[in-house]
Amino acid sequence: MKKTALALCAFLLALITMRANPSENLGFSIYGRITDSEGKPLVGASVTLENTYLGTYSGINGSYRLSQVRQGNYTLVVSYLGYETVRVDVKVDKDVELNLQLKQSSQFLDAVVVSSTRASNRMPIAQTTLNREQLKQANTGGDTPYLLEMLPSVVVSSESGIGIGNTAFRIRGTDPTRINVTINGVPLNDAESQGVYWVDLPDFAASVENVQVQRGVGTSTNGAAAFGATVNFQTTTLTLEPYTAVDLLGGSYNTWKTSARIATGLMNNGFSMEGRFSQLHSDGYIERATSDHRSMFVTAAWHGEHSQLRANIIHGEEHTGITWEGTPDYMMKTSRRYNPAGEYVDDQGITRYYDDQKDNYWQTHYHLVGTHSFSKNLTANITLHLTDGRGYYEEYKPNRKLSKYGLPSFSIRDTIIDRTDLIQQKWMDNIFYGGIASVIYRVKNYDITLGGGWNQYDGDHFGKVLWSKINVGLPNKYEWYRNNGLKTDWNVFAKANWQLIDPISVFVDIQYRGIGYTLKGIDSDVIPISQNHSWNFINPKAGATFRISSGHEIYASYAVAHREPARSDLKDAQKGATDFTPKPERLNDWEIGYRIRLQNLSVDFNYYYMLYKDQLVLTGELTDVGYARMANVPNSYRTGIELSLSAKPTSWFKIDGNTTLSKNIIKDYTNFANLTDNPTDWNDLQSPLAEHLGNTAISFSPSLVAFTRFTLIPVQNLQLSWVSKYVSRQYIDNTENKNRSLDPYWVNNLTAEYSIKTKSNKSIFIQGTLNNLFNLKYSANAWVYRTLFQSGDPEYVSIGYYPQAERHFMVRVGIEF
Repeated sequence: MKKTALALCAFLLALITMRANPSENLGFSIYGRITDSEGKPLVGASVTLENTYLGTYSGINGSYRLSQVRQGNYTLVVSYLGYETVRVDVKVDKDVELNLQLKQSSQFLDAVVVSSTRASNRMPIAQTTLNREQLKQANTGGDTPYLLEMLPSVVVSSESGIGIGNTAFRIRGTDPTRINVTINGVPLNDAESQGVYWVDLPDFAASVENVQVQRGVGTSTNGAAAFGATVNFQTTTLTLEPYTAVDLLGGSYNTWKTSARIATGLMNNGFSMEGRFSQLHSDGYIERATSDHRSMFVTAAWHGEHSQLRANIIHGEEHTGITWEGTPDYMMKTSRRYNPAGEYVDDQGITRYYDDQKDNYWQTHYHLVGTHSFSKNLTANITLHLTDGRGYYEEYKPNRKLSKYGLPSFSIRDTIIDRTDLIQQKWMDNIFYGGIASVIYRVKNYDITLGGGWNQYDGDHFGKVLWSKINVGLPNKYEWYRNNGLKTDWNVFAKANWQLIDPISVFVDIQYRGIGYTLKGIDSDVIPISQNHSWNFINPKAGATFRISSGHEIYASYAVAHREPARSDLKDAQKGATDFTPKPERLNDWEIGYRIRLQNLSVDFNYYYMLYKDQLVLTGELTDVGYARMANVPNSYRTGIELSLSAKPTSWFKIDGNTTLSKNIIKDYTNFANLTDNPTDWNDLQSPLAEHLGNTAISFSPSLVAFTRFTLIPVQNLQLSWVSKYVSRQYIDNTENKNRSLDPYWVNNLTAEYSIKTKSNKSIFIQGTLNNLFNLKYSANAWVYRTLFQSGDPEYVSIGYYPQAERHFMVRVGIEF
């Protein structure tokens, strides 16, 4: 597979070289100027030719040119922030001059909400934007991460095995706590863990208008550090006409979903409303990986002549079987669906499973978004937001030490009782609120954006014991720990895009970010974790884009990002007598790319070099009381080539694909192996053994990730797609040991979709997907525990795998009326 990918890269590079030959002059040109209603040029307007890959943007005097257009009838689409999108039919049988004037409109101010944190098509950023139609095609039943699986360098995983429940994705090997995610510019990452829990937003994709993924540091944004990628969602925008829609899904493992949407369209008084309610259930592939989810999305907006006010409510409720323990390695051959969570042995010696071993969470997001156009050149946006979250996970814990719950041991008939079975709940009750704002000024060949935000997170963590097998005198719902995290995050940034001359645009961006974080109280192990921290970061970025011709351009950029340690990094590091605080991480990111846009061919080539300073990784080091400690490794890097291709050789056949070849290295790595006295007594010596391993591969960073999709349209309205994803070997820890790794996998899915448009432009579709066509048995994620013995016995290694489902199907039916 690796040789095939290398051959594909070589072929495409040859194709790029051939196509870049300026002497080649195929077809005709469409050219002209884009201006406003007063005839002033609009610089940077997007110009595309529908149903082709041809696209460009207007230059300094508003001029544009699309070259190598074949003879035929087309629709030219021109868009510009804050202006009505223009669609013009054009017949091409010779060179065509087409000058267009755009009209300012508040109905298109929704785009302003996300523009301050997004990369335009002129910026030197490795990026992909998916529109509503592309998201609909990709939505075959999985949670939000699975919509992004088609994009370069993306690897997804699911604890339940079927893409529903606890799911996640990595980009360029970067884990979810290092990927910045926003909804309408509002931070989504949890302030403390810095991760995103997609299980809290069931069926969120049904209310997404578009999403942009920036790989690497990207442009300045709000919230958590963009330490490998930025994902920016925009929710449903204005729908001019009223509609009602129903979406039904059913499939393997008792999976079903019902979703209903309704919209008023734009009413005479300038108001519009839209709402969605979804309910989802799945038993999951893994045993007891049940998902019972509900979600709601409501948006209401008022559209004035130069202003827009929009209110959004996004609500999610999830009840999910606990699956994070994984399937033990010794069960993989005989019962790969086995889930040990909630397992206990009753008094008759019968193995049973606790019915309420589940994660339960309720989360509601409130956004109030105001946008105003002061003039044709100046637009501002301000968003107030609040996220309220509350929930717990409940577990049966057999044979637990009472001292771990702050409870004393006691005697019954001269027998010391210091252990018993317990049922516990671990709770989170938090609120996240703040505001973000931006001002965009466009004049002549300059685009200047000023923005920033202030956000505060206030979260309680506490635990309750509901029941004990032996009566230990527990008060009702005994609370054995409680702590609070208060985190304030603010930033200001300035960006400028300067069209220096028609072929060259220059991009500069600088951000100042400040964080204050206070922890108070005791943790679940009854150890105090009170501490205070503050960080201040400056993150500069710069780059340039050179347009060789209307279909060819190159770009280069350099960016810096910093990331503060997460909650677990800080609290676990300071448990014990030693005073250790992890340092923040720094990333220097170099990118260089080449883009080709021809009528039936689109190619993106990107090289990246991401150099980390003090990257936080698990090295096996322990605190003096035995807690795993994240440690800063001085030097590490990720470097690779990303190649994306879309080709449409005929009207009935299309190819999409991408490949990432990378190298992900920790330099001069030292691992600390846990040391135990012997396999019989199993006493931790709390003095790990240092293993000097030299340069090693970073965990969960495959050297090859490839995606292909072949789409066939045999008859009108019927579309067949063959989708393949290959992920090479991934090491579970940083020792680069093949025995502690995930095998490569190549998964194939087959999708058929039939859709029709009614006379009133409404739609009906049916979609069927056969996932894992060849019934491959593979795992997409895992954890590992390893210890050495002072006695000289062979090392002990335990691995928990997350197996993915074998062949299974999903069927969707959608009706809009």
